[in-house]
Amino acid sequence: MLKWITGSLFVILVFACSPNNVTVDNSLKKYFDKYKVSGCFGLFDNGQGSFTIYNLPRYSDSTYTPASTFKIVNSLIGLETGMVNDTNTVLKWDSVQRQRTECNRDMTMWDAFRISCPPWYQELARRIGKEKMQHWLDTLGYSRRYDTFQIKNNLDTFWLDNTAKVTADEQLGLVKKLYFDQLPFQKRTQRIVRSMMLWENNSNYKLSYKTGWNTTDKGNQLGWLIGWIEENNHPYFFSLQVESPDPNVDFKTIRINMLKEILKSYGFFEGKK
Repeated sequence: MLKWITGSLFVILVFACSPNNVTVDNSLKKYFDKYKVSGCFGLFDNGQGSFTIYNLPRYSDSTYTPASTFKIVNSLIGLETGMVNDTNTVLKWDSVQRQRTECNRDMTMWDAFRISCPPWYQELARRIGKEKMQHWLDTLGYSRRYDTFQIKNNLDTFWLDNTAKVTADEQLGLVKKLYFDQLPFQKRTQRIVRSMMLWENNSNYKLSYKTGWNTTDKGNQLGWLIGWIEENNHPYFFSLQVESPDPNVDFKTIRINMLKEILKSYGFFEGKK
């Protein structure tokens, strides 16, 4: 049974779970074994109110760095506070040459989100400021799974340095509420962020997601893929997390390949759900 956060704050995780609406699918282990990773996966069928989960203890109870999935929250706060106006807002390059050369330029929020450029969003966090950032994290209940998270001297790194941590469960709750305009932001703000997450749109389905990639406290690679798939105007929300101690594992392709293989095994991508 999943453990949900309670309290007076507006928290991301609000839908109840019982043994009657959770199916543990251990058959998904073959996909993790195929790519030589550990991790977990959760899928929520909004119409049925039911979960399908692989590795339930890790999914519901273990916390990890959100990495670049935090760009969802960072974008929402940036828009809501007026630090960015829309997806066309440009932040100037600071002229620092970085290994990821595609980040070495002036860039719109759309481009920074889509290529997942850390320096752009670190600058956005600095413009938002510690006080406002903390206010919105507290309002969301973000990264409060076990204790009260407080930004210290790491305003532009807390989602990357293993200070802030979230569960896969919380990640799914975040994208579900974003889809339904249920986060404590203006509808316009949520609509803009959703638009940046849409990657595939055809007659059979729409696939929206955000990736994340970082290292754990132990130095292992950690990858995220969180979002939703729609078929026949029916949304299903997912949270995929993968981990490996091998620095040579290609997380860039593993995440999307695993997600699509898992979803295909459940009958997605044919417009029949």
